[in-house]
Amino acid sequence: MSIWWSLHLRREAASVPLARRLLVGTMETAGVDPEISYDLSVALTEACANAVEHGGRAASGGSEEYRVTAYLDGEKCRIEVADSGPGFSRTQEIRPARADAEHGRGLCLIQELADHVAIGSRPSRSGGTVVSFDRVLKWRSGAPLLAV
Repeated sequence: MSIWWSLHLRREAASVPLARRLLVGTMETAGVDPEISYDLSVALTEACANAVEHGGRAASGGSEEYRVTAYLDGEKCRIEVADSGPGFSRTQEIRPARADAEHGRGLCLIQELADHVAIGSRPSRSGGTVVSFDRVLKWRSGAPLLAV
């Protein structure tokens, strides 16, 4: 069984819980183990918060929106969060934040909660950043949409 959805959200803090609730609801309905669901929802929250904060400004040609896409396919969940900010000149490396830093822990947290994380620039003319991560799923006993 495969499930996927995509949202185009305004770059506002109020959009982050919407994406998180949709992901949790999808995984709960499909029968994903609650611990996996929680971990992925926290990772999604961090990725969305980064898109809201760093995702570009309309005044500089960036969009006031970002996109969240989630795929539950067989035994894996893959999530992508794409914005239209400045992007990176090369593939971004995740570095630990300083112990006294007030910001900068989100990408490290995503890396701890997911099996694989990739961060890079969008190849289109509009630019922007894509944060994608995936995790192998575990299923509740008797899950209604259990992968076969």
